[in-house]
Amino acid sequence: MNLRVVDSHTEGEPTRCVIEGLPELSGSVVEKRKALESDHDWIRTMVCLEPRGSEIVVGAAVFPPSEAGCVADVVYFDNAAYIGMCGHGTIGLMATLKWLDRIGIGEHKVNTVAGIVTARILDDHTVSIDNVPSFRLKKDVVLNVPELGQVVGDIAYGGNWFFLVNSAVPLVAASNIQELTRFTSLVMDALWSQGVTGTDGRKIDHVIVFGLPDLSGADSKNFVLCPGKEYDRSPCGTGTSAKMACLFEDGQLVEGQQWVQESVIGSVFEGRVTVREGVITPTIQGRAYVTGDCRLFADQADPYRHGVVL
Repeated sequence: MNLRVVDSHTEGEPTRCVIEGLPELSGSVVEKRKALESDHDWIRTMVCLEPRGSEIVVGAAVFPPSEAGCVADVVYFDNAAYIGMCGHGTIGLMATLKWLDRIGIGEHKVNTVAGIVTARILDDHTVSIDNVPSFRLKKDVVLNVPELGQVVGDIAYGGNWFFLVNSAVPLVAASNIQELTRFTSLVMDALWSQGVTGTDGRKIDHVIVFGLPDLSGADSKNFVLCPGKEYDRSPCGTGTSAKMACLFEDGQLVEGQQWVQESVIGSVFEGRVTVREGVITPTIQGRAYVTGDCRLFADQADPYRHGVVL
C-alpha cells in the first residue's frame, strides 16, 4: 500500500493532501467520510500519526467531485477525529491543486462534509474562502471546570463546533503554550463530561481563548485547542468564522468590515462576513505554501505501518 501526499502549511498549520492511492468510493462526500471512518481508517492514522506524521497534521482525502461545479470532494481528519470543515485545510488544498496544475487562479468550489465552500485563488499563495454559514448557538454559557472554577463562553459553529471563552484566560502568548494548553484542555474535558454540545448533540471539539494582538492592524490574538488536544498554529479558519458570527450578533462587527485574527505564533487571517436573510457567511483569507511531495509506504512487515495508535 502506498499513498501520494502533498504537504503544505497555511499560516504555519500543516495540511497533508492525499491525492493518490485512495480507495474508489462512490456516493456523496458524507458517504465517503463514513466509508473512510468505518473501513479505511488506516489512511487517517497512516497520514497523521507517528512515525510518518505528527499530532498537528491535518489530513485531506481528495476525491473526484460528486457535485456538479466542484473541483473535488474532500474529507478532512486529524490525529483524533474526522472534521466537517477545515478553513486552513481548504486554503492549503487550493494552493496544492494549483501547484499540481489541476486548477488555476480564479474561483473554485469544493465539496466538504459541512457543505460546499467557494474558494478564490488570488496568487500562488493567497487564497480566500467563503465558508459555510456560521452562527452562535448559546451566549455566555457558564461552565463549572474542575481546577479552574466557572468559565464563561459562547457555543458557536463555523464548520466545526467551538466554545469561545469570554471570561479571564491565561496570557495568550507563544511563551505560554503549556498553560494555555492546560487551561483549554480542562475546559474541553468539562464540556465532554458534562454533556454540553452543539445542535443535535454534536460534540464541541474546539476551544478558543482570546487576548490582545501583538501585530499592528490585528484585532485579536487567539489560541485554539483542536480535537486531538494540539493547538492550531494558524488563527483557525472555522474558529475565526465562529468568532465573527458572534461579533456580528453582538453588533461589534458589521457586514463587510475586516477582522484581522492573529494566531498565537503571529500568523494572521483576514476575515469579513456577508449576511443574507439572517444567514452569516464568513470569508477568510490567508496564505499557504507547498512544502513537500512524497509517497507514504506501508510495508506489511512493519508493525507500525498504519501509524502508532495508542
